[in-house]
Amino acid sequence: MQDNPLIIALDFKGMDEVEKFIEPFAGQNLFVKAGMELFYKEGPNTVYRLKELGHRVFLDLKLHDIPNTVMSAMRSLASLGCDLVTVHAAGGRAMMEAAMEGLEAGTPSGQRRPQCVAVTQLTSTEEANMQAEQLIPVSLEQSVYHYAALAKQSGLDGVVCSALEAGGIMERLGSEFLTVTPGIRMGMDDRQDQKRVATPEMARQLGIYAIVVGRPIIRAANPVDAYADWLKAWEGEVK
Repeated sequence: MQDNPLIIALDFKGMDEVEKFIEPFAGQNLFVKAGMELFYKEGPNTVYRLKELGHRVFLDLKLHDIPNTVMSAMRSLASLGCDLVTVHAAGGRAMMEAAMEGLEAGTPSGQRRPQCVAVTQLTSTEEANMQAEQLIPVSLEQSVYHYAALAKQSGLDGVVCSALEAGGIMERLGSEFLTVTPGIRMGMDDRQDQKRVATPEMARQLGIYAIVVGRPIIRAANPVDAYADWLKAWEGEVK
């Protein structure tokens, strides 16, 4: 998998919109994220079509269920050929271990197993809400570090976290443990529904593995130019 990818979140209602968006990128090998809205509408065809077009696929379904159900679901998802998948770390160690077992069992012979990362705390979550609504008494940062350590112990490849916690995770768990960060904005005042955000430059300096960017690219007047600008910022080419 490409080092330090910029992943485009395909927050569209269906594949017709996705194909219209992707068409101007002809000849480029993108890394794209398909989430619940798109996958629940289009099903496995979402992944098949994106792979057919030559793109890598982050299938972000955030599985969270009993271990056996998650194992079976991951066995099915692995057979689709996606590159990266997610679970919720809150599902616990047994569930995450079952997810990895399902991925190993479902990956076709000769193909690479999809990498699996665990969602720690959503980047839309604030500490006060977490403590009041999830009844987690520790700081949000401590909760994220705990979930990240649990994910590593369970054999996962990394976590989804905000850029604000990524540095601490790498210090504790090593730089080989992947950190995938949404909530990336060009300016800190452009937060939308995200609470814990960072710029691509901040993410790069922290050594984050991958950033996920949606609306700032897909809703841009010229998505191809917007993607190029984001890529330059992420790769440190902006002067």
